[in-house]
Formats: sequence, structure tokens, C-alpha cells
Amino acid sequence: MIVGVPRETFPGERRVALVPMVIPSLSKAGLQVAIEAGAGTNGGYPDAAYSDKGAKILPDRPAVFAAADIVVQVLCYGSNDQTGRADLPLLRHDQVLIGFLRPLGSRVVIEEIAATGVTSFSVELIPRITRAQSMDALSSMGTVCGYKAVLLAADRLPRLFPMLTTAAGTITPARVLVIGAGVAGLQAIATARRLGAVVSAYDLRPAAKEQVQSLGGRFVELPIEAQNAEDARGYARAQDDTFYLRQRELLGRVVAESDVVITAAVIPGKKSPVLVTREMVQGMAPGSVVVDLASERGGNCELTRAGKEVVENAVTIIGGINLASSVPYHASQMYARNLSAFLLYLVKDGKLRLDLEDEIVRETLLTRGGEVVNQRVREFFSLPERG
Repeated sequence: MIVGVPRETFPGERRVALVPMVIPSLSKAGLQVAIEAGAGTNGGYPDAAYSDKGAKILPDRPAVFAAADIVVQVLCYGSNDQTGRADLPLLRHDQVLIGFLRPLGSRVVIEEIAATGVTSFSVELIPRITRAQSMDALSSMGTVCGYKAVLLAADRLPRLFPMLTTAAGTITPARVLVIGAGVAGLQAIATARRLGAVVSAYDLRPAAKEQVQSLGGRFVELPIEAQNAEDARGYARAQDDTFYLRQRELLGRVVAESDVVITAAVIPGKKSPVLVTREMVQGMAPGSVVVDLASERGGNCELTRAGKEVVENAVTIIGGINLASSVPYHASQMYARNLSAFLLYLVKDGKLRLDLEDEIVRETLLTRGGEVVNQRVREFFSLPERG
């Protein structure tokens, strides 16, 4: 089987779906890699590095789609709402498509993908179970985003992060608050601590307390309790408006005491809850920084503008999008390892294994035979029961 790797076309995207180091293991499993010329260049992977590992270099995008039994991308149409639609005519019936597809984004887009007849797998839907950890691309990219968020904050903050004892006196450490202690939030805590900041973190899931403390952070406990704080997959559940109102009231004091606030509270398929209001930002010291990792879904900060950096009341609010692409070399490497693990799981003896009794296969399979077949996605969009 031929695995095709087209160049990413989303504006500013520098990652690539597969890197040269994973090609030998795919070849051993009977998979031939065909990559579009220049696909890895922006991530630090020249064509020659792919050729040296046995990949075939194809001249353009149509050639990759035409040759491939399986197409792997970082941002497929669905997660690429800028240029992704141009790939629809290149897809064909029973071809396999794997990548970020934003399955809970737009029903129209998902149905357009289904209409091509492609068998698509959404990496966002990888179940968070032990045997699927090596395939968990969301966690890999979240790790990169959490790391980068701290570097952005440190760059913009007019203060030093670490405590320093100098001939000019002692400099106190920066105070960093991380809201949302998922994978991105935990990496932000670890990175801020390595830079010498004093770090606090809040999450509505009580289970996050131990993880925050294990990284040297102080867990902020508020006198309110979330109902059913997390779902079966380990993600935070959306709460009612009353809960978020009370949460904002209690968080206001903690935000005001912080030099940097990094927000990473995302609810799958939902608009991000507003946790940092305009009034809370006004209470922060001049020069403070907010980095909103939830900006693509509306943002956790009321003042966030997706993809923009704004200054309000002398506080900088960074609505970073696609931060993983700003560290393309290692982000691509991590993603490629996730994808190759998934590919090796799906393909046995040179054939695609579609065992719907298997949780990993069943949960990630999005479209097949012209239909949206994923049960969770069908329920989310209230699609009728399949016959």
C-alpha cells in the first residue's frame, strides 16, 4: 500500500505529517511512502532526507493523491477551513484519509468529506486508553502548545521569570497562573517552573490537583464544585452559566495577583468557556500577559481575538492559533510517531484492517462508503439512526 504525504496548505502551517525517521518502520510493514516535493522543507526535513530512507518524491499534490491508497495530513479539510476544500476533488472512493478533521466542527464539512466516499479517520477521536497512548496526537500537539505559550509570555512580559540575587538587589520571580490543567496546561506549568516562575494552576477537575502538585505548582482550590467535572474520555465537561459566573468571581483575585495567565480550558465540540473577563484583565498589573490557548474556539478570555495580539489596559492578550506549527521540527516528529503507530495498528500484512469491534478503530473511523459512520459524531449533530 502507498501512503501519500501532501504538503500542508493551511496558511503558515510548517509541519509535515510524516518525517524521514518513521519511514523504515512503515516500509518493514509493507507500506511505501510517497511524498510531495518540498512537503517537509519548512519543518526542517529536506526531500533528500526522505529519499535516503526510501520514500518516493512526487512532483505535485495531484500526483500524491492519485498514487496514494492512504493519504496522511496534519490539517485535513475540516480542520483546514482556509484551503482544505481544494482537496475534495482529489479524494476518491475507498481511499483512506487520516489526520485532524475537526469532527465536531461543521456538519456540512464532514458530510462533504463523506460524499467523496473516502474512508476517513480523525486523530482527534483517538480514545484515551493505555494501548492508544502512542497514537494520541492531540496530547502531542497540546504539549508543544503549552511549552510555546510560556515562551511567548516570557518574551512579552517586561519582567524576568526567575528569582535572581544580584549586586543590584534581589529580583522576585514572576507569578504565573495556568487555567486548565490538561496536557497543554501541565506542559505550561512544567515550562514556567523550569524558567523559574512561581506557578499556580486551576482546573475544575479535582483529579488534576495531584498532577499540578507533582510539577511543583500550587493548585488553586475554589469553594465551588463542578457537577460531573469530566467525561468518560477524561475531558472536562461543560458546566452551567451559574457555575461559570461563580468561578469567575472567585478567580478574579488570583488573576489580579498574576503577572502571566495562560488559559487552556477547552470543551470538545463546544465554545470555550469565558473564564477571564474584561474586568479581571483591568485588575491585572500593567505589563501583564494573557496567553489564550483556547482562542480558536472563542477563547477563555473575553478580550481574546483569535490569531491576534491585543493590548487592553496595558495588558497584552495573545490569541495564538496553530502554535504547534511554530515548532515544526519536533511537532512534526511527534505527530509522525503518533501517525505511524496508528498506521501500523490499522494495516496488517499490507491490508487495511477495519475491525469495528476494536475500540481504537471504531472510535476514530469518521466516514466510510459515503456516510458519516462515527456514532459519537452522528449523535453530536443529531443525524438520524443508520439503517
